[in-house]
Amino acid sequence: MFKRLNEIEGHTVTVNIEGADVQVPEGETVAAAALVHHLGYTRTTPISGAHRSPLCMMGVCFECLMEIDGLANQQACQVQVKNGMIIRRQQGVGGTDA
Repeated sequence: MFKRLNEIEGHTVTVNIEGADVQVPEGETVAAAALVHHLGYTRTTPISGAHRSPLCMMGVCFECLMEIDGLANQQACQVQVKNGMIIRRQQGVGGTDA
């Protein structure tokens, strides 16, 4: 599906995506990291539970909402990765323990 055009060069950080520690380039967005690491989908819709993934990659569509470091409803395409970040798919509206 998605792959890097070039090998990773320069500084990397370690993030945890759905329980797996992965190395990503410093400065990459969470959405790009999720796509490259074959997450498949980043959230489910609140009503039907349909799988959704990043679309516009510029903060307009809100399809990339994820749980980042325990905070739900984060626009993954607008957040840069940081070392030790914990990234999870968002289920439904997020932020609920239902």
